[in-house]
Amino acid sequence: MLTATYTLVTLAVEQTRIRVGLQSLRQMLHAYYVNQGALSAAQVEHATGTMHKLHDACHWRKSDKFLIPAVRRATRLADDLLAELDALSAQSGDALAVSGAFGGAIDDVEQVDAFCAVVDSFCAAWLARLDREEQALFPLARAAVTGEAWFALANQLLAHDAYLQEQRSEQAPAIPRRHTWRARPGPARPGARLNTLH
Repeated sequence: MLTATYTLVTLAVEQTRIRVGLQSLRQMLHAYYVNQGALSAAQVEHATGTMHKLHDACHWRKSDKFLIPAVRRATRLADDLLAELDALSAQSGDALAVSGAFGGAIDDVEQVDAFCAVVDSFCAAWLARLDREEQALFPLARAAVTGEAWFALANQLLAHDAYLQEQRSEQAPAIPRRHTWRARPGPARPGARLNTLH
């Protein structure tokens, strides 16, 4: 079961990173948005942009890409739980769609409250999903998924990480080559020695 433990620990680390992002968005919301009489266009754009980034990150998690398909193949006992997780994702997607209706600055107190409620509901839905995955999906997966399937999952995670690392390397700016060069000599003084730089 070491392979299962490795896989679940890897997924838990990913869950923690997503959770921190969602909690940071919530903290920003309550610190700078809630109870404000108006919001600037930049504030609205920042909040909705952060929501989009988190939503994409959540949908590209290893849990969604690899673990849930393995659980679906392993047992029908997870059907109700997976439907619950899908419903929470749909709630977050609905909140994201509604947030797009708030274009530009908001100068009405009620609209500010409505916008804050939408952002908060987005965070709440994803945080609830992460909780259900950790409390119910991971234990169910440990019991239902077989040893060979865990080995395949671990290989998928490693291959996925290697692919992402390769993508990051290709997108990184090239480091210029260090050239050896010689200084152009100036007019020589009688008896002076030229300095050569390497």
